[in-house]
Amino acid sequence: MKALIVDDSSFIREYLRHLLDRMGVVCAEAVDGSDALAVLEAQKDFDLMLLDLNMPVMNGLECIKALRKAKLHPAMKVMMVTTEADNSFISKALDNGADEFLMKPFTPESLREKMMLMGFAA
Repeated sequence: MKALIVDDSSFIREYLRHLLDRMGVVCAEAVDGSDALAVLEAQKDFDLMLLDLNMPVMNGLECIKALRKAKLHPAMKVMMVTTEADNSFISKALDNGADEFLMKPFTPESLREKMMLMGFAA
């Protein structure tokens, strides 16, 4: 399994990589939505994207809209990983192709549970 971690925080990227590595997931990273789209254009074998909502350059909502419109990786699951608890943002992200939400701060157990809900063995 291969995942793309998209977050402007190097700490969050490192933490997610550490947790996913322990689950046997191969990871790549991007610092914002624009960077993520470039990575997805270059590499075609991602199963999961963990996508922050609030980032500079291109935020997570803009990224998921562009991703789904371009039909890049149509089978790839997208988990929004965010501090944003506003239901309108959650609804917009789900309407635009997000599959699940993980609220920051999160625990290794909550990440594992969300991955299982999305059909990934943990």
